[in-house]
Amino acid sequence: MADCIRVPLLLLLMCILSSVHPIQGENSIVAKLAAKDNNPQNPAGGPGPAAVNPGAAERNLGAGASLTRRRSTGWKLAEEAVCREDLTRLCPKHSWNNNLAVLECLQDKKEETEIAAECNHLLWNYKLNLTTDPKFESVANEVCKTTISEIKECAAEELGKGYLVSCLVDHRGNISDYQCNQYITKMTTIVFSDYRLICGFMDKCREDINSLHCGSISTGEKDIHSQGEVIACLEKGLVREAEEQPGAHAIKEDCKKSIMRVAELSSDDFHLDRYLYFACREDRERFCENTLAGEGRVYKCLFNHKFEEALSERCREALTTRQKLIAQDYKVSYSLAKACKSDLRKYRCSADSNMPRAREARLSYLLLCLESAVHRGRVVSGECQGEMMDYRRMLMEDFSLSPEIVLHCRSEIEGHCSGLHRKGRTLHCLMRVGRGDMGAIDPNCQRALQTLIQEADPGADYRIDRALNEACESVIQTACKHIRNGDPMILSCLMEHLYTEKMVEDCEHRLLELQYFIARDWKLDPILYRKCQGDAARLCHTHGWNETSEMMPPGAIFSCLYRHAYRSVEQGRRVSLSNQLLKGSQLSRDCKVEVQRILHQRALDVKLDPELQRRCMTDLGKWCSEKTEAGQELECLQDHLEDLVSDCREVVGNLTELESEDIQIEALLMRACEPVIQTHCHEVADNQIDTGELMDCLVQNKHQKEMNEKCSVGVTHFQLIQIKDFRFSYKFKTACKEDVLKLCPNIKKKVDVVICLSTTVRNDTLQDAKEQRVSVKCRKQLRVEEVEMSEDIRLEPELYDSCKQDINRLCQNVAFGNAQVIECLKENKRQLTQRCHQRIFKLQEVEMVDPELDYQLMRVCKHMIRRFCTESEGKNVLQCLKQNKNSELMDPKCKQMITKRQITQNTDYRLNPVLRKACKADIPKFCQPILNKATADSELEGQVISCLKLKYADQISRLCPEEAAAQEQTGQVEECLKVNLLKIKQEGCKKEVLNMLKESKADIFVDPVLHTACALDIKHQCAAIPPGKGRQMSCLMEALQDKRVRLQPECKKRLQDRIDMWSYAAKVAPADGFSDLAMQVMTSPSKNYILTVIGAGVALLFLMGLLCGRFTKRVTQELKDR
Repeated sequence: MADCIRVPLLLLLMCILSSVHPIQGENSIVAKLAAKDNNPQNPAGGPGPAAVNPGAAERNLGAGASLTRRRSTGWKLAEEAVCREDLTRLCPKHSWNNNLAVLECLQDKKEETEIAAECNHLLWNYKLNLTTDPKFESVANEVCKTTISEIKECAAEELGKGYLVSCLVDHRGNISDYQCNQYITKMTTIVFSDYRLICGFMDKCREDINSLHCGSISTGEKDIHSQGEVIACLEKGLVREAEEQPGAHAIKEDCKKSIMRVAELSSDDFHLDRYLYFACREDRERFCENTLAGEGRVYKCLFNHKFEEALSERCREALTTRQKLIAQDYKVSYSLAKACKSDLRKYRCSADSNMPRAREARLSYLLLCLESAVHRGRVVSGECQGEMMDYRRMLMEDFSLSPEIVLHCRSEIEGHCSGLHRKGRTLHCLMRVGRGDMGAIDPNCQRALQTLIQEADPGADYRIDRALNEACESVIQTACKHIRNGDPMILSCLMEHLYTEKMVEDCEHRLLELQYFIARDWKLDPILYRKCQGDAARLCHTHGWNETSEMMPPGAIFSCLYRHAYRSVEQGRRVSLSNQLLKGSQLSRDCKVEVQRILHQRALDVKLDPELQRRCMTDLGKWCSEKTEAGQELECLQDHLEDLVSDCREVVGNLTELESEDIQIEALLMRACEPVIQTHCHEVADNQIDTGELMDCLVQNKHQKEMNEKCSVGVTHFQLIQIKDFRFSYKFKTACKEDVLKLCPNIKKKVDVVICLSTTVRNDTLQDAKEQRVSVKCRKQLRVEEVEMSEDIRLEPELYDSCKQDINRLCQNVAFGNAQVIECLKENKRQLTQRCHQRIFKLQEVEMVDPELDYQLMRVCKHMIRRFCTESEGKNVLQCLKQNKNSELMDPKCKQMITKRQITQNTDYRLNPVLRKACKADIPKFCQPILNKATADSELEGQVISCLKLKYADQISRLCPEEAAAQEQTGQVEECLKVNLLKIKQEGCKKEVLNMLKESKADIFVDPVLHTACALDIKHQCAAIPPGKGRQMSCLMEALQDKRVRLQPECKKRLQDRIDMWSYAAKVAPADGFSDLAMQVMTSPSKNYILTVIGAGVALLFLMGLLCGRFTKRVTQELKDR
């Protein structure tokens, strides 16, 4: 039953014992061993291992003869002449009487030259006999009697062949008896000091040893003390094979098992790994002097100091080899296997029948299995989690411990990341290559990196990533000091401070490199996974934490989650059959908050959005290669939305639509707009998602003093993006989606949709439709959109494109926003190109009909409208302001703006809605052919006047033939009507002309004909007089009466005409109210006469009242007397 398959265990154990110092309780065992070994049956030439190592007897014949001659009881190694000098020099005198102590002392010497060759051979021959001497087996029976009976496998071993000790070594972890444990430890040291002492090891690995040139099985060809290097050579060969390095030798399976078993058994004490022991002996004294041997403690200490500058390169190489073996089989780590033994059994991490045994034993499989249990909320012992964290950190520090990365990322390492091996720098360099920052990466390398990040799981504790930890230490201490050390929220905190003053460049790079891979697997964000695992399983059909689907593209689960997180109520109603079904399709509140957090992070860098990067890789290179600043790449894609390929356009459109619903996703914009939000929008900013209110608030307050340039540019950019698709305006979309589908199908651009719906509303209003086709909620939101579009000419693409040339020529120094460019174009209307002139005239026509769309007027006169026009309808706002223009409470800036609008109205009758309304019946009656031929874009300037001139002979053609014939309207029609005021018979028209006269008396600017005629005289005579309140008009009137002043003939004539008009207007103009009537009476030249007549009338009424009162009283009294 006992096969030599277990003997590889002994190889390791021999190495262990060699370094164990005698401790209390050990003396009795040592005495028994000494009693047996001081009188060996055949110290040098006995049968036993001769078959195993046939050359040993010949090579050590001399030494064997020497031992044979000393068969007397009490034979000691110290008495042998070949070792006496070395013993005296190297070993303390108190150990000379104990052969095992001498053996332990001499075999731990590092250099071959320290011990004479003959002494080496003698020691090896002695150990060879010890391992198979039946007397030692009898000691094992005596010392471990209780243990053997408890371990059935050892009780069944055949005695006399050395298998019993091998079996006890194999079950060393289960030995509880102290004396037995000490005995086995001593024997382990002896057995594992040389691979040739292990039964079966040479048979299984002979060919591989020769093929790899690791040494020779012949004693004479290699010194005894260097035999630990044979094991190290085989281990390196095993690693090369796993990494599929060029020229790697395929080691036989039996030898692989033997090598791994030897490594496993040496995991308890680093003395048992002879190569590592000799390579790191000085480093152990330097770094781990106070670390006790046993239970893998020295290994862990050395691992922690692996990248110290003072560590020798040979030791670092030996440690790396051992770590690679641990990566292949977790049991090679004594502390990990011991700490996690119960958890592995509890969560069935080592009993998966569907998994190959080799993969099942891998460190990565163990980590994924136990991490899955932790993320699911299961209890994993603290000791096991501590060990897991050590090895996760180990994987992140040294990429070479992952064979897949060494295999698949070889070209990337050689091309971009050579010389950066230490402290995880190579791994982060590969991550940077994986992000696309340094060229393309092999897909297999990308997958290997993603797998490693999942195994190490640095998202759960940033300290696992040493490179990130060191780079971000200062940021964490300042920006994230309120968060517990090691908490997963540290990474979120760092992301929140990305691109802020607190962030340092090195930390920024390391953070983005790691987040790139975390973003591609939602499970790697532990907070998101914990809050959303139930929703993901219910809505997105996810697998377990450590299970992946090759069919599922990166980021697919998170995309599913955010689609459900931002599903609007309207969408939910359309797809659900009941409220319960709607509720079942929505995320939980906690999950929704986490999804929002991740979206905020992803908005910082397009590479953190896997779907966006995958679909837009070509377009990013084509359109946005020069956009390297934070957030610029997404803005670039949005700017080129129409030019993108369909897949990229779809994902950018979806993301933009999502931003319109929750602009807080734009983290960079939110930071820039923080002052405005805190001052004006803090209430809506505190709301949850699904509102769209915050962006509306920012737009409304875009010109507040708290608004900085970055925020203003960001808000304007978002407005410009919104005009590309009505879906990008969340509130407009939700309010008008049904109206758009019904009234404006197949129209996508927001500006076209607004025009379509506005036209529908206007037509319904003009035609006095019984029922408006556009819904109330849509009309309300439509008004908001129209006002917002009027604020910046760029938000009306057709107008902007038509006038771009004129803007560059006439308004190049005028800033966009606040309708300043539009106002500039209006002021320079005569110099505009025909196309732009048409657009501006059309815009003015709309604004005069609906003054609320006149952004400059509404902005400048906002407070005056609240003061004077609160009860006026929107379309009558300008009329109300004109009526209150000369009030002492009127704001000067608003008054100036009103004057501008009056001037505009008087330049063309079509810009005066009231005048135009008086002719609305005549225009279609007499001029329908002109209207039929005209297109929507063309102006009818002059044509309708010509038509009316022919048909309206009694007032226009008869009274104003020359002026009406003018093609360009400059107020001549209005001037003609003023001159012929006496001849106008229509009361409506006469009233409007009187109003114009009244306005022009208050301000000469609203009388374009008079202003043009008197421009030079105003400049010479009234330059110091401010306009408004009739001041300049009074100045000209005084100049007219002053005979010393010579006015221009045309100005003098027009002024005299105005005096006559005002005189007549004062006679015929009806009073608007009692105050107006009183004012007319008090300013009349016949004031005294009028007041006398009024007084006489009142007195007459009084007398009549007295008389009537007396008469009625007398009649009443007579009736009573009867």
